[in-house]
Amino acid sequence: MQASPPPPAWGEGHRPEGLTVTLGRDRPLALDCGIEMGPFTIAYQTYGRLNADRSNAILICHALTGDQFVADPHPITGKAGWWSFVVGPGRVLDTDRFFLICANVLGGCMGSTGPRETNPATDRPWALSFPVITIADMVRAQARLLDHLGIGQLFCVIGGSMGAMQALQWTVSHPDRVFAAVPVAGSYRHSAQNIAFHEVGRQAIMADPNWCGGDYLREGLVPHRGLAVARMAAHITYLSETALHRKFGRTLHNRAQVTYGFDADFQVESYLRHQGSTFVDRFDANSYLYITRAMDYFDLTVEHDGVLARAFRGTKTRFCVVSFTSDWLFPTSESRAVVHALNAVAANVSFVEIETDKGHDAFLLDEPEFHTTLIGFLEGAAEHRGLPRRRQS
Repeated sequence: MQASPPPPAWGEGHRPEGLTVTLGRDRPLALDCGIEMGPFTIAYQTYGRLNADRSNAILICHALTGDQFVADPHPITGKAGWWSFVVGPGRVLDTDRFFLICANVLGGCMGSTGPRETNPATDRPWALSFPVITIADMVRAQARLLDHLGIGQLFCVIGGSMGAMQALQWTVSHPDRVFAAVPVAGSYRHSAQNIAFHEVGRQAIMADPNWCGGDYLREGLVPHRGLAVARMAAHITYLSETALHRKFGRTLHNRAQVTYGFDADFQVESYLRHQGSTFVDRFDANSYLYITRAMDYFDLTVEHDGVLARAFRGTKTRFCVVSFTSDWLFPTSESRAVVHALNAVAANVSFVEIETDKGHDAFLLDEPEFHTTLIGFLEGAAEHRGLPRRRQS
């Protein structure tokens, strides 16, 4: 571990575009595909203040299309951070008590080394010469960031969807560095159905003439149509049928009757087209290919003879596993499988299934029972960790 810098404080070193650090100059990052990468850059944001004994750090792991701007206005879209109502003084993830870190994943497109960044060996964008990465590789890069920040053990690692995969991988790859873990709306492996949805998205991108075999940046192009379709298909999986019906039903879009054509007759069609068109402004097509592939490869049983419980054997981490009743992308049965595996090794685990009709995206929305669950678990873990109690409002 490198020499520890002084504990960072809120606002120190912050720029509108965020924080970055270049790692791996002396010790390249060994990737699962057999390639060593170094140097590499990680872009990240921090919130709150690291305490004197560095025991209050929480790592927030973002989802597939998320980024490090958890509570800051997004530098491209200007929208509020994706968890801005959860992170802040006195909020669920209380920045008066905790030091929060969120890093753009390796392979991402918001400052961390990924396919759109420049390959120092060629002075051109990596494009498809970028090595295929895994969730474990993302976690290895995050661990290097924590080394750089002088944080030996995390108080907690938390994430939803792909963030839950990272949280679980942390407890398997670095069990002594994680005091508590909250995997939300996730799984220990990607299902065949989810791999299938990702393949549809990837094929849509690669079928776009502007993709140019992955070299669109060199050609000054963007495969916006393919990436928009990929986003549209994925976004459907984040919602529930009940939520879609409640929000849109069969309501027509700005017209009194159907046009007998292929314009967006229905509000739900217009909504999906908007989701697709705005997504291409902030996300890179090749990053989408690489990150979805990393999710597809995720399976904690592979290196443990197909037995999930063996992945957690001997764990001392305290777990809170959370699922949502209407999430069909990562259904409750997959969270239960994680809980059963943890029970099999006598781990400290609690499990909550939140009743909601908001689908997979419920963890990103205003869901009071979910927030209450997080506060309760973190308060109990903080007490065992010896951290100050939550201040009553």
